Amino acid sequence: MSLASYIGCKVEVPLSDEDSNDIIIIGDCFSDESHRIAVREHQLTTPYVYEVSTDWGINISEYTNERVRNESKQKLIRLCEIMDEFLVKGDYFELYSCWVGEEDEEREGELTLKLKNFDIDKISIPEKTLVRFEK
Repeated sequence: MSLASYIGCKVEVPLSDEDSNDIIIIGDCFSDESHRIAVREHQLTTPYVYEVSTDWGINISEYTNERVRNESKQKLIRLCEIMDEFLVKGDYFELYSCWVGEEDEEREGELTLKLKNFDIDKISIPEKTLVRFEK
């Protein structure tokens, strides 16, 4: 199984270039349209849903091994930088990570953070946690 991360937002975001070497890719990796529909219907509150990833989803928790946790922190910082370009003040985007095929299962946690004002070393974002990033 693969851990997928999805974002939801009120604005369209361009998909990443197929040749991109960025740490975050916006576009298909592990999921297909049915997974994005399921996560939009069961987890997210926004009309636009995208998978974001590079090889593995974003998972920052005490149960994640150190390498994955550190990579996830870097991915999250980069994702916030990207989304900051598309959001206006007062807007938000949502992040949700889960195992592919579990998009419609019950959410296990929720968290709201300011887009530019959180301590990456003091947050926990395990799978099945909906995180709302407000600008």
